[in-house]
Amino acid sequence: MDPLLLIDKYYPEDNELKHILLKHSRSVADKALAMARKHPELNLDLQFIEEAAMLHDIGIFQTDAEGICCFGKYPYICHGYLGAELVRKEGFPKHALVCERHTGAGLSLQNILQQDLPVPHREMTPVSLEEQIICFADKFFSKSKLDHEKGIEKARKSVARYGEEGGKRFDYWCELFL
Repeated sequence: MDPLLLIDKYYPEDNELKHILLKHSRSVADKALAMARKHPELNLDLQFIEEAAMLHDIGIFQTDAEGICCFGKYPYICHGYLGAELVRKEGFPKHALVCERHTGAGLSLQNILQQDLPVPHREMTPVSLEEQIICFADKFFSKSKLDHEKGIEKARKSVARYGEEGGKRFDYWCELFL
């Protein structure tokens, strides 16, 4: 599958939002692939990692995040499950799971309920190693500072707002993937 064809379908215009999505997604894909290549013993699917990393944020156009040129109607936290719906509809259910499960360090049903998050009430934490490595790589890049990779402490801090379990998951990924 060619993720760029799917991106072009939902982002037909060459504009700032498409630029942000492509630049951010390419950074995440490159970091995830570099970590995967560093750990051949994990036997990760590199083609899937590249495709899914390029698609993980495809749902952002449906959200309201003016700072990154998103003018949709949903809160930004919804971009994962919204993107998953699009990708699933296109016939890529495994890729859709990455979209749905990458927010924070993943969102547990308990966290969703405790924080009253406006997302479906189900487990949305990364399961496969490929899902985990993409979610982890994503924590190092923001869409508002495209040319900057965050350090480990800043990346860890970005997941802390979703609960302690995300921090523990992040620490586990540091041991596993770095």
